[in-house]
Amino acid sequence: MFALTAAVVFAAVAHVAVAAPYTPAGGLGTNSTPPEYHPLSDFDRQSLSLALYQEYIELDLFHNGLAQFSTDDFDAAGLGPEDRFLIEFMADQEVGHAALITNILGADSAPKQCNYTYPFQTVHEFVDFSQKLTRFGESGVYGFLEHLDSRPSANLLLESIATEARQQMIFRQFEGLFPMPMYFIPGITQSMAWTLLAPYITSCPENNTHLEWQNFPALEIMNNPSTSAYNASIAPAITHNYSVPLSTPGYTVNLTWEDPGKQVGPDGAYNTSTSAGEGKYVAWISQLNTTYSDLTVLGNNTGSTIQPSSDCINGTIHYANTPWWFRFIMITDDNPYVTPFNISMLNPHIVAGPAIYQSG
Repeated sequence: MFALTAAVVFAAVAHVAVAAPYTPAGGLGTNSTPPEYHPLSDFDRQSLSLALYQEYIELDLFHNGLAQFSTDDFDAAGLGPEDRFLIEFMADQEVGHAALITNILGADSAPKQCNYTYPFQTVHEFVDFSQKLTRFGESGVYGFLEHLDSRPSANLLLESIATEARQQMIFRQFEGLFPMPMYFIPGITQSMAWTLLAPYITSCPENNTHLEWQNFPALEIMNNPSTSAYNASIAPAITHNYSVPLSTPGYTVNLTWEDPGKQVGPDGAYNTSTSAGEGKYVAWISQLNTTYSDLTVLGNNTGSTIQPSSDCINGTIHYANTPWWFRFIMITDDNPYVTPFNISMLNPHIVAGPAIYQSG
């Protein structure tokens, strides 16, 4: 009896990971098992493929801006040769990021670079679009990073997205905006990020990875606060102490949105869809919170809402008068309570969106 009990205890202990020296018990991947940097599930594979689509458009975008505009155009916008070299270096960074994710996915199954279309005609518009594209690219990864089954792959992706966060800040500085407008950068879901990204991809190589994420109907903010209101008087700089907000709580936001069923993305291979009911609210994702405001429907796929204030951490930190922040907004059929870790619970309630609300 004693021998049997001892054997059972020994077997149980043998399966308990022993902490390394000077390391508290617990944690993931802290034993001596060699890490394997590859997807462990379809969720991993599809999430990393989305990230690679994002890296490729950033690579093309930075090169495109440098090629489309002359040195005189950049000089007139306050961006000299050192600034242009920095943009070129950021493109080089994207080469490395794309190679990293390709190696994780495997060269045979990883998406390839596509063809793109961009909504800018001036250097300022190029810089503004770049800071918005890198914003939803960064937030799109934050939304799924902690949910990846492959923790080693998540570790590498985190190291690349930390660089992208710096790129986004630099483009804000190039635009004359306050460089770090928030205490916390929100994450969004893969379907939200894909909805924002897909319209700029016109075509892809045959047999490129088809993404399973949802494309929601597009949402447009008709009177989105514009940085052009003060860009003419503020030049690119490390920072500006610009205290006049582009909008404040109580500002009426006018919206229009599309019906589901539109073909979008590369080669029109994706269709927008929604599982939500009638739109009743506008969700505002910012910092640590998702806030809701009532939607007033004014007509066929048009409506308005009132910009809410923003609180964080039990109402003790307020952002109501901060002129520099942004939010992801979308029309929803309900106002469920969600947190950064379960933001995907909002997906079934999205009628249209997201759109980027640019307040500074």
